[in-house]
Amino acid sequence: MKKLALSLAVAAAPFIAQAETIEIEKPSFYGKLNVTQEFVQPEDAGSYSQLNSNASRLGLKGKIALDHGLTGIYQVEYEMNADDGSASIKTKVIDENADSNTDTVTITQRNTFAGVKGEFGEVIVGMFDTPFKATQNKIDLFNDLQGDLKNVITNSDNREKNSVQYTSPNMSGAVVTVDHINSEDENTNNGLSASVAYTLEDIYVAAAYDNEVEGETINAYRVVGQFTIDAIQLGALWESQDTDGESKDGWFASAQLKMNSKVALKAQYGQSDIREEGASTISLGADYKLAKTAKTFVYVTQEDSDNQTATTKVISATYIGAGLEYKF
Repeated sequence: MKKLALSLAVAAAPFIAQAETIEIEKPSFYGKLNVTQEFVQPEDAGSYSQLNSNASRLGLKGKIALDHGLTGIYQVEYEMNADDGSASIKTKVIDENADSNTDTVTITQRNTFAGVKGEFGEVIVGMFDTPFKATQNKIDLFNDLQGDLKNVITNSDNREKNSVQYTSPNMSGAVVTVDHINSEDENTNNGLSASVAYTLEDIYVAAAYDNEVEGETINAYRVVGQFTIDAIQLGALWESQDTDGESKDGWFASAQLKMNSKVALKAQYGQSDIREEGASTISLGADYKLAKTAKTFVYVTQEDSDNQTATTKVISATYIGAGLEYKF
């Protein structure tokens, strides 16, 4: 038996020596914790306070060297709530043998994909932000807070599943992105989201189009501009949503002033009929940098709309808060 094992080892040695070594880069673990203490004063109701976890997340991403000059890329990201330990989505588990149903907490998936990139550009498949959403760049200075533009200005800041997205290489500052969103249903049309973005030093402009992403017969259009000069950043966004020939518009503007390496003052204002007739939002705030990847901040946001009913999407209220953010 020992002689047989030795013979097999000797016979396999040339093949082992010729085996190709594959090096896989160690994936990066990353995350963000953003928590705020917030006080809320609705227009026609009593005030209350709440502790919020604002899109806190954990993720894993990396790349793999492939043949033919290609690079494999991947990312897995999930949202978790740092305030109460629950996830954003709950489902009912029905047990026929139990006296009552049970709430089961599930994890909220964020941008998760696999893909490949090379000189031709990049292709990714999975679930991720649409090109339409991505065009907002960094003009939303209160992103993930109550002042986020998705709460008043737009219906189309979407993260879509079953997506196949192509992003072109940078062409003298211009990048084209096209996302095919599979409906996986013969009775439902596929969705399409596309954008063209151009960056020249401190100037950023973009245009985007959604076709039946938010729903059938719904199209959306967006134009974005951002300009930075020294310590000042200015941004603006205009959007239109067309539903069966009926159009509704919204717009949004923001400004940030960096007082020094630690302190930044922020303000933004917008109006829109897309989510609710006569809706508006205004936010003021300040950030204080504690480290390269940590900050504390304060803000006040006021939102209004013409119609306040049981089904209203924009509640007339004032939100005052302070928070802490760590990125790692």
